[in-house]
Amino acid sequence: MAPKRKEGFADEMTGREKKKIKMTAARTIAVQPVKTASFSENAVAGPSSRPAVNSLNGLPSAIDVERFAEVRFMKVQSRFAILYFNCKARAFEIDAMHTAMKNASASSTSRAWQALPRHLRRRAASHDVRRVPLRLREKARAEAIQPTEKSFRPSHRASIHGSIIHDASYHSILELKGIETLIKRILDMSCDPNGPGAGSKRYTAGSRALETYIYKSGSYPFGLISPLTVIWKPLPLLAVSAVDPTEGKVEQAAVSPSESAAPKRKRKTKKKGKEKAQEPVSAFDPEAIRVVWLAIHPSAFQDALASIQTSASLTLEAYKRSNEGKEAEVEIVDLRGQVNMFEIMGPKSNQVLRGALSPVPQDNREDFRKFWARFTNMQTSSEMSRGTVVGFKVVDPRLKFPPKNAKAQAPSTEYVSAETIFPSSQLAQSDIWDDAVRTKLAKPRYKKKDLDERRSKLLIPGTPLSTQRQDDRIPALLIQRSLQVPESKTQGIHGWTLIIPAGWSMAFWSSLTFTGTRVGGQRERQTQSFESGAPYFPRDLPTSTGYDEYATSRAKEERARWDRKPPAKRPNYEKLGTSSPWRADWHGVLGIPRPRFEEEVADEEMGQDRNLVSTQREQQMDDAEPEGDDLGMWLLRGADTSSVVSNISKMFNPGAGLLLEINHLRSKRGLDPLAPEIKADDLMKRALLSVRIMMCKRGAPDDLAIIYRVTDDETKRWEKVLALRNARGGLDEETEEEAQLSSIVPLQSSIIGYVTTGHFSLSQGQGFAIGAVPLVNFLELQEQSVKWVLGTVHLVDEESLLGGCFTGAVRILPFRPALRFW
Repeated sequence: MAPKRKEGFADEMTGREKKKIKMTAARTIAVQPVKTASFSENAVAGPSSRPAVNSLNGLPSAIDVERFAEVRFMKVQSRFAILYFNCKARAFEIDAMHTAMKNASASSTSRAWQALPRHLRRRAASHDVRRVPLRLREKARAEAIQPTEKSFRPSHRASIHGSIIHDASYHSILELKGIETLIKRILDMSCDPNGPGAGSKRYTAGSRALETYIYKSGSYPFGLISPLTVIWKPLPLLAVSAVDPTEGKVEQAAVSPSESAAPKRKRKTKKKGKEKAQEPVSAFDPEAIRVVWLAIHPSAFQDALASIQTSASLTLEAYKRSNEGKEAEVEIVDLRGQVNMFEIMGPKSNQVLRGALSPVPQDNREDFRKFWARFTNMQTSSEMSRGTVVGFKVVDPRLKFPPKNAKAQAPSTEYVSAETIFPSSQLAQSDIWDDAVRTKLAKPRYKKKDLDERRSKLLIPGTPLSTQRQDDRIPALLIQRSLQVPESKTQGIHGWTLIIPAGWSMAFWSSLTFTGTRVGGQRERQTQSFESGAPYFPRDLPTSTGYDEYATSRAKEERARWDRKPPAKRPNYEKLGTSSPWRADWHGVLGIPRPRFEEEVADEEMGQDRNLVSTQREQQMDDAEPEGDDLGMWLLRGADTSSVVSNISKMFNPGAGLLLEINHLRSKRGLDPLAPEIKADDLMKRALLSVRIMMCKRGAPDDLAIIYRVTDDETKRWEKVLALRNARGGLDEETEEEAQLSSIVPLQSSIIGYVTTGHFSLSQGQGFAIGAVPLVNFLELQEQSVKWVLGTVHLVDEESLLGGCFTGAVRILPFRPALRFW
């Protein structure tokens, strides 16, 4: 029998053992150590040493009353003294017994806040230890270690109908500063070409932020690293420039956002001949110095930095050769720890931000005034363009604490059409880009105690503090954020990303959370992506940098949990025919050699080989040709994926078509075609494709569920069963035919993919999953679906096939039918 705990978990106690130790300690009665008895110390426990007295012996014939009273008084006083010392000797035992009874009663039946009178049992007392009286605070602090929230349903409800905030300050930010053409070239070499480019005019103006993916320099489609957010510093608002008649030079001056839209007085200037006295400076200067921020996941920061550095080196070398040795430089600055980032999602995020933040009254920009006036009445942030950047300054949010949520009013149709806000460079202006401003605001000028002292002097308690000249003005960036897949039927989630200087996180966090918005962590953030149908890094990106580390960590946890269970209470993967129970075997479904996993090496070292079933394509892997094996697998994804798959599916040789499409995407970003050593067949058989899966009726797939291929005969049988269930309203119990179909165990050769994230979708009301399958198998299923549409099988309709949303039939453990689409 396998040990219940692995060697590394030998010192870890279970919950039952911890509770047993706690109860034993609560019921233990303390014992006082034995000491020598004296009048100055506690007496030793035991029988009394006072001799017995016979009161009848030696009675006198006559009694002296005064003498008798005096002697009697002395004896009584002596007995009281003896009684006092006896009680004092037992005081420790009595107190220990009472304490043990109290602890044993309270340790298992009540919590700290339940020991309070009912008028003191605040609801927040179970969450905030400081609200509990001092005598119970230590116990309350020990009880508040484990959270009580067990479900993500309330968090999903908040993201759909309310608001939820997530502290994303752990993201790393890189700053690039240099000539605009050089920065564009660097981003083109490292960013995903399958979609909009980071150097397009749509984003270089700084009015929108781009969400894309970063690859190793020039390695697309191989070398996927992580998601990437690109934010260009907006073009400066140029003041009216005067021409120097002697020099002929044009001077430009950038003004601050608070002064940019202020009315300017016209000044009279002298003219020389027909020359114009005023001339604006061109805002689109390719040699201008620009600044770009790159937001990266911390787990992929080093790989992303290496990619940017490599691209910068190659770009500067090419620039020097083409400009006859002219020198140029690009600064790469690590801004980790200099800014804080909050993600506020949900339709009420507008009201939360509107109530917690107060822009400075000196900001007279026309675009910002229109935006802030309409900000409250927006039903959702999706009314703004995706990635819209809004820059402004706010006063210290602690001055108006506690904040009040703004109340939205349904605007009329005329108001909506008249006040439509479009992204612009003027709207995106912010001083947060200035390093000197961020350094100056690294620490608030006034502490909380200083503000409390100002509040104590107010005549009316609870009145917000008035803004003084010495109070800090904090620059901020507000970026529209949407989790939505354009071609998916899933429900999108929209909100905002707030960026502020470091040192102000608690000031803003307290005001934002006091508005009633729900607080979410990594689990809630991943659930938002799942409900919207968007992949989540790294678990849904099999070829990314962080996926191997995530898969290895999860495999160790799953393996340790499986080892702790007895054989009768855990699944037997050998009998189930599972080749890779702890992680997805992507190399196996692709039919290419794979490296040995860490858990397999550990099994061999410990001599615990489970004799698991080998991969389903072991024969193909053994016979695989060695050339091209160093390429590795890659993931086809991006905005133009549907058109790429549609084009290659119409070709006689899809592999050659795929190579042509990839080279076309590389040429859009100025990259050379793939090396001649990369064959079309090798590129095709190593390609994975992200898919979304919906269950036909019942069932919900789980993480690491296996995706199987469905034959035509089995599909026809399922079609009849589902049609019969639909005719009966879908409420009948499982029929014999359905049970028989569900019990069929597919062959190992029919495995075509794995589910990366799957469970019951609250937004769709049915089982839903995100996974990946080989591109080769996807094209085969597409051909099968065309035959179904043209033939007698009607699991899919023609509209879904021609509308860009391909649908096919697959099976997922426990062998339930599902519709797969992308």
